[in-house]
Amino acid sequence: MKRILAVLLAAAVPAHAETLHQRTLTLDTHLDTPMHFARQGWSFGDKHSYDTDLVQVDMGRMDEGDLDGGFFVIYTEQGPVTAEGFAKAKAFALGRADLIRTTLAKFPDRIALISTAADAKRMDAAGKRFGWLSIENSYPLGEDLSLLKTFYDLGVRLAGPVHGKNNQFADSATDTPQWNGLSPLGRQWVAEMNRLGIVIDGSHSSDAAFDQMLALSKIPLILSHSGSKTISDQPRNLDDARIRKLAEAGGVICVTTVFLAPMNFTPERNALFAQLEQIGTMTPEEQAKLTRETRALDAVMPIQNTDFEAFMKSLLHIIKVAGIDHVGIGADWDGGGGVKGLEDIGGLPKVTERLHAEGFSDADIEKIWSGNVLRVLRLAEENAARR
Repeated sequence: MKRILAVLLAAAVPAHAETLHQRTLTLDTHLDTPMHFARQGWSFGDKHSYDTDLVQVDMGRMDEGDLDGGFFVIYTEQGPVTAEGFAKAKAFALGRADLIRTTLAKFPDRIALISTAADAKRMDAAGKRFGWLSIENSYPLGEDLSLLKTFYDLGVRLAGPVHGKNNQFADSATDTPQWNGLSPLGRQWVAEMNRLGIVIDGSHSSDAAFDQMLALSKIPLILSHSGSKTISDQPRNLDDARIRKLAEAGGVICVTTVFLAPMNFTPERNALFAQLEQIGTMTPEEQAKLTRETRALDAVMPIQNTDFEAFMKSLLHIIKVAGIDHVGIGADWDGGGGVKGLEDIGGLPKVTERLHAEGFSDADIEKIWSGNVLRVLRLAEENAARR
């Protein structure tokens, strides 16, 4: 049985939905929380407040919102595509992987690093939270694809080729095309990902790169935090025709809370984001100052002016387009995610409540929360085992 929740769920959640959410295996495919793991005076094991702390995911709120687990992200900022840039990025990414592993290891009775879909089921049955590692931006690999095996051995089971700028593997959705999709090295990256059993994450890739990865990969793709251009026509979102092609190939689009509306990336916001990337080096006083400044800006100009209903509209639309077997949840927590009414993971039972109210069966709701993603992970494992 699952661990008894440390904090009661919101009273507004109907009894059936609350019970359903507690017994459903829930995971999120994109948790940017590791940038906070090295903070002075801060512990992932505690429950923090959205109002006074910038973090949206911690062990206390995993209990409160009953988020069973997910993919903790090794994100590396895009730098120069040079030997020196690669070396610096490699050291950073390996350090971030070690930080995730050591942080989770501090709470052995509460959470475990896992490597397979079966592990997730086993941990859930044991009443423990769980986490895989994922890579957002494969830039740290440089031109050495053997490093994928190094990261695989550390626990990485999901990886995307690119982030906000083009790199040696692919074009980004938010940059001017360089390769018209994948580079020659990017095509080799796809093959090595398949060989190892690491699922390809198509979020942030250009449309052309997505098309080519879909055609080349022997394993279905996962989009760990993406949306629909029909809901908000922005480069980071996917058009519905491509969402259908993803589903036809067996893949899963995990719906994000970001890019639901125009994004207010003002110079002031970007400066705060730049500071946030360095929060692990700040004193507690500097962290508190950054939090105050961020929340003050949120009050007058939020990153996007939208709410929980907009997120549900996006989720329901994508379920309609892709089908119930090809949708998941990847809200982009601690990476810019969250909306009014769903500011952190403590509010996740509201999603289950709404899906139940919309008429989805318990089995379908579990597919959205975890079943579809676990299916793709199993396919990747099976494909690698046959080689």
